[in-house]
Amino acid sequence: MKRNLRKEKIGLVTSNKMNKTIIVSETKRVKHSTYLKPISITKKYIAHDENNSCNIGDLVQLMETRPLSKSKRWRLFGIIEKVK
Repeated sequence: MKRNLRKEKIGLVTSNKMNKTIIVSETKRVKHSTYLKPISITKKYIAHDENNSCNIGDLVQLMETRPLSKSKRWRLFGIIEKVK
């Protein structure tokens, strides 16, 4: 049995106005259950950014972690692509 398997997410930074905190939105395309039309679902995650290194529009990777505050349950794992 493996322990310490943590979930990982990839998304775009939508806000970095807070100190050491970013908001990342993940967009998925799924089929509607009744109409079978593809729809996009956006989910927001509040993540810990220790060095304040992210800017709005960056593509980042998040990793699940212990609760850091009331709403922070994710931390920045890596920046995949910086905005130009």
